[in-house]
Amino acid sequence: MDGGAVRKERTALSWPCWAGSAEGLRDTAVTQPSVFLTSLVTLHALRAGCVTAATDGHRDGPGRGGRRADLRRRGDGQHITGLTNASRGSRGHPAEKGWTTVHTAEQTASDTSQETTGPGRRLLADRPASLTLHDRLTELDQIKESARQGPDPAATERQHARGKLTAQERVELLLDEGSFTEVESLRRHRATGFGLERRRPHSDGVVTGWGTVHGRTVFVYAHDFRIFGGALGEAHAEKIHKLMDLAEAAGAPLVSLNDGAGARIQEGVSALAGYGGIFRRNTRASGVIPQISVMLGPCAGGAAYSPALTDFVFMVRETSQMFITGPDVVQAVTGEEISQNGLGGADVHAATSGVAHFAYDDEESCLEDIRFLLTLLPSNNRELPPAAPCDDPADRRTDALLQLVPHDPNRAYDMRAVVEEIVDDGEVFEVQQAWATNVVCALARLDGHVVGIVANQPASFAGVLDIRASEKAARFVQFCDAFNIPLVTLVDVPGFLPGVDQEHGGIIRHGAKLLYAYCNATVPRVQLILRKAYGGAYIVMDSRSIGADLSLAWPTNEIAVMGAEGAANVVFRREIAAADDPEAVRQQKIKEYKSELMHPYYAAERGLVDDVIDPRDTRSALIRSLTMLRSKHADLPSRKHGNPPM
Repeated sequence: MDGGAVRKERTALSWPCWAGSAEGLRDTAVTQPSVFLTSLVTLHALRAGCVTAATDGHRDGPGRGGRRADLRRRGDGQHITGLTNASRGSRGHPAEKGWTTVHTAEQTASDTSQETTGPGRRLLADRPASLTLHDRLTELDQIKESARQGPDPAATERQHARGKLTAQERVELLLDEGSFTEVESLRRHRATGFGLERRRPHSDGVVTGWGTVHGRTVFVYAHDFRIFGGALGEAHAEKIHKLMDLAEAAGAPLVSLNDGAGARIQEGVSALAGYGGIFRRNTRASGVIPQISVMLGPCAGGAAYSPALTDFVFMVRETSQMFITGPDVVQAVTGEEISQNGLGGADVHAATSGVAHFAYDDEESCLEDIRFLLTLLPSNNRELPPAAPCDDPADRRTDALLQLVPHDPNRAYDMRAVVEEIVDDGEVFEVQQAWATNVVCALARLDGHVVGIVANQPASFAGVLDIRASEKAARFVQFCDAFNIPLVTLVDVPGFLPGVDQEHGGIIRHGAKLLYAYCNATVPRVQLILRKAYGGAYIVMDSRSIGADLSLAWPTNEIAVMGAEGAANVVFRREIAAADDPEAVRQQKIKEYKSELMHPYYAAERGLVDDVIDPRDTRSALIRSLTMLRSKHADLPSRKHGNPPM
């Protein structure tokens, strides 16, 4: 039959969607291809004598789907799908034209029986060829619930027996109740070989979606250890890629709940390429949206690099580990015997390597602190951190500081207590508390506004700067600058740590990282000198000369090239050596040096300190300074990027 005859045959039928004319049919065929296909197939059925007169379709009305809806409701699957090649006419089989083929119930059952087993697939295998809308909705609920429940109850029990929550339970704890929207929950891998074609569970071992934390949007993905051990395959990686792209586009934080066995070996290089896509997106989103990695299980090999690229790493003791090569490989290559936790456990990375920023005893407290951290962070680099109501008076006097900080510069004290006295309600969220303890890095609020605090810690190594302290502070400063968090630097530093190990370890290069981070920062920056501020360490700790907006000092400050004792030995070396009583002369010269070059107003007289303040006014002075700087705007010279001393 030629095309004109076909059009005449169609126009003889009075189906509403055909608009009653050949012109209407042509328009519909162009603008509504799915309607055109259904009409064509129905035409073949009519010609084969399988369907009653088309005009009966008017009884259902145009809003009800007419005869086509009635055909779907019948459920025998033969009226449309039982066509022979002859009855299809010269246009050929729909599949040959790129159209969707409708199978019979027997064909559907046969196809699904060759795929994976499991609750979701059994539901599809047993389904009739034609379902009512109610049946379809019921089926959808059953499939999604099956995917949420996991492969089987025994797998969930094994997860709990390890002291770990399931992926869904973790997401529910992290996000506000009822706020989670999951995407690609029905995604399945398409790999073959090694029996994978018979194991195609929904979600492919990772839960992805978004929700809210205290009402603000947060994206999250969680590895499901119950499915393939949470190992990453092609489809698994593509789900994560999609979510990371969405998070960046939406400008919202991304939290990854990691509990996976690395790359899915059975999928080969496709799995490795999936990791590459994650690393690239981690890097692209760095400084654009906050990225938080939560280690809730093993993370071995290249998979460990993704958390290292994010802003914060949380770990749980006993259940989470990170390493590039596991204990077995270490023993085979080096002969060293070590456990998984000894090699890459939470305490190792929190206190020794510095990879982890936080370590917890259980998942619940870990996820709760992540919720709190998110209240301190902006959603992206175009926003300011969220302000909070503050009942702590901005002009509150900080009298306790007079007792907390000894007047003697050689006596130690706990800088954390000083920070707690200054900030709102004494609430401090310290980062990397167990690593590089000679410097304190913390997030807190002043008058309801988030600030980043960097402070020397006299209670640990006298507060000197060394390799680790420089790295820790530099990374924190960069993070605060990237996300518009003002910086407050509390200075009590005797200098850089001397020693062969430090020099050979690259203290020059690592110290320059902190210098670079401060010099590059454009957020409001306020320096407060409590006591000692000696040599290059004084310069590096955000001095006026490297761009601090304001520099304040207590009257106990000692700003100098070096301590008075060392300076006297150098400057007055000959006089001391020639004296009848060298020690008496030495003490005299020390006092002389202090009175002339180290008195508390020397730097202020030369404009290197903006004001010397009463310690009891510390909180109000900082709040007034930051309030004034809140509208600060500064731009760096145009460049592709800097070249920091990595």
